[in-house]
Amino acid sequence: MRSILLNPGPVSLSEKVRKAAVSTDLCHREPEFSALQDRLRTGLIDVYRLHPLQWTAVLLGGSGTMAMEAMLCSLLPRDARLLVLENGVYGERISAIAEIHGIEYQSVAHQWTDAIDFDRVSKLLANGEFSHLAAVQHETTTGRLNDISRLVGLCEEHGIKLLLDSVSSFGAEAIPFDSPALLACAATANKCLHGIPGLCFVVSRPEAIDTAVEPPRSLYLHLPVWAKQQDRGSTPFTPPVNGLLALDQALVELKEQGGWRARHARYHRLADRVERALDRCGVEAMLEPGESSCVLRSYRLPRERAYQDIHDGLKQRGFVIYAGQGSLAAEMFRISTMGDITDYDMERLLAALAAVFG
Repeated sequence: MRSILLNPGPVSLSEKVRKAAVSTDLCHREPEFSALQDRLRTGLIDVYRLHPLQWTAVLLGGSGTMAMEAMLCSLLPRDARLLVLENGVYGERISAIAEIHGIEYQSVAHQWTDAIDFDRVSKLLANGEFSHLAAVQHETTTGRLNDISRLVGLCEEHGIKLLLDSVSSFGAEAIPFDSPALLACAATANKCLHGIPGLCFVVSRPEAIDTAVEPPRSLYLHLPVWAKQQDRGSTPFTPPVNGLLALDQALVELKEQGGWRARHARYHRLADRVERALDRCGVEAMLEPGESSCVLRSYRLPRERAYQDIHDGLKQRGFVIYAGQGSLAAEMFRISTMGDITDYDMERLLAALAAVFG
């Protein structure tokens, strides 16, 4: 029986993606690798039908956090004044990155279950003290989809540049690439794109990379080093070759399945089925309808039910769910509908939920 991952990455892989990852031994200094790298950089830009002269994709070896750190420490100038929005673990991680690299910042902290307080944000931006804003689109701590459309509107109004964590949304949620406020976004291969872990990327305006901070704050994380070498068909350091091979096939499958909009719709359908099944078992959703991303939803732990018992009961039936983080660990669990999940898998899941919660 195939085990299905219902955690927010890594995801269950299609058989073709799994095989592509180990399909060949490829040296990163050979022309075949250069062609693969070029194809992926073009393919990532094409996911959202972006103009190649207005946007560029820079591939990196690491998790989504690496892409975030590279984006922040490369594209924020020395005199940047950064406002960070926090309503979960990953917003707080942005602040931690800024602290480590000595970037001047101020955070707008919220409870992890709260939506962004746009009145507070608007008042802070109106003071004229900030040059950049960093935020998470899909805060997987709770599954909340932050209102990025409203946020870019505020950034445009006040002349602020936005750096976006789209790690858990790229490939399944709308991203406002048409806004002049959006400077760059960070993402990864092993979530909505259905690739394997170890490969991440930054989608940036080329001029942001051309005017990146100098001298660099980091040797390995400096985006211009990667971008310039990749523009020449090369790479500055050994890349995750197997990750590139897997993503190449994953992007083919994304296109065959109708692109990001079709993936968004399917995720929603699957998540709705899970939520209805849990509702029948008396399990409540953490967030109000319409507040969650299509990718992941969080649920309240029923009284007198331990997460570990629920986890183990589902795992015995072939499904891996995810615990809450930090202080929410005792209150909730999370289920993601990313990855290669078939209709047959869903029928098995619904039966498993009924058995474990019934």
